[in-house]
Amino acid sequence: MMDTIEMTINKLAEELKPAVVDFCQRLIRIPALSGDEKGVADLYLAEMEKLGYDRYFRDRWGNVIGIIEGTVPGPAIMYNAHLDHVDTGDYSEWGGYDPYGAVIDVNEMENQDRDGYEFVEVIHGRAAADVKAGGACQIYSGKIILELRKMGYLIKGRYIFTGVVLEEPAEQLGMIKLLDDTFPEEGLTYDGVVSCEATSLKLYLGHRGRVELKVTLSGVTSHGSAPWLGINAVNKATKFIDKVEEVVAANRGTDEQLGNSSIALTIINCTPGAMCIVPDRCQITYDRRFVPGETFTGCVAEIQNIIDELAGADPDFKATVEIATVPRTTYTGLTVAVPNVKEAWKISPEHPFTKAAAAGLSAIGQPVKYGYWDFGTDLSVICGREKKPAVGYSPMQEFYCHRPIDKVRIDYMIKALAGNVAIYRELTELDKKDFVLSESKL
Repeated sequence: MMDTIEMTINKLAEELKPAVVDFCQRLIRIPALSGDEKGVADLYLAEMEKLGYDRYFRDRWGNVIGIIEGTVPGPAIMYNAHLDHVDTGDYSEWGGYDPYGAVIDVNEMENQDRDGYEFVEVIHGRAAADVKAGGACQIYSGKIILELRKMGYLIKGRYIFTGVVLEEPAEQLGMIKLLDDTFPEEGLTYDGVVSCEATSLKLYLGHRGRVELKVTLSGVTSHGSAPWLGINAVNKATKFIDKVEEVVAANRGTDEQLGNSSIALTIINCTPGAMCIVPDRCQITYDRRFVPGETFTGCVAEIQNIIDELAGADPDFKATVEIATVPRTTYTGLTVAVPNVKEAWKISPEHPFTKAAAAGLSAIGQPVKYGYWDFGTDLSVICGREKKPAVGYSPMQEFYCHRPIDKVRIDYMIKALAGNVAIYRELTELDKKDFVLSESKL
């Protein structure tokens, strides 16, 4: 009995286990804080060269792109990772593991549905779960496609790997510049995206939006011995903070899959911030999450309405609200400021793109389960702004992201190798009309 292509994909994934594990370890051993991703970018490019990608290059923003051409025309599917990771934090919290050690051992891990634990072989280290294991798998899924092409199998369309810079700061700078500058300059297009943000081998179909709001309250300085001669900006802030919590809780939106909108005060400080001086400025930063149907402009307006109400009742209350915009510099030396906004989005399990991805997993014997991220991803640009379909699929588990227990299951990595390829094969069978992300298909 001859092997089917699905059997061949699973066999190739097993054969590539040592190579993809080694590549993941090498990625983890290279620090890649946001704005300092060059070492990891170099490694991705060298690996694509070694594996025989048809084209691979770095753009002027520091993003890396790899391309594998099909044997016949078809849709272009972008498989996306990001190059950066968050800080390791206090090494003493890592339980004796070096965050850049990429040690392999048998460890207790959550199962796919988070209702039990299993002892399995894992790789430890910063970004194992966000997203170096996923990026390693996407690169080696490309290797499987190259092998299938070499064996004479029909490969439709174009497989595009992209690793973008500066994802963690949340402004989506790398993804925005990839799509706005690099793709047009290189004559590249894409029809849909598969993200390797953590999904536990499920298909993830959306997340809430996010806007970072900066509020500045103004007062008047005075000597600390005579506070009645000034206007204490921090005292004014206390009423404002309570009012924000009250209003957002009363008006919060909700979504059946994504949950409730929310607001979190994440940073507060004052100036001059010195002994014996009543502060004349208080700066507050809010992390505002919102669901489909709400907008970031509506979130700004909500805060402005609170400011207007408090100012109407108190002539000494003065405040402004704006979307935080912080200049970021890429490792290639380019600096740009992008407003810190992520659109809310979700895609229906019944959308043709989702159904094709699910069919791919079923074809190779993987169960089809769905989920939604608590955090935000660069897919806000794809689905929220560009209105193109996307799903998340990867071996990593959201529970381990950004924590000193950062690790990834190796058994899930091998499944993801095959799953990425199976999803790609089904997505490239779709017609152009199936890549439309209209409101009726959300």
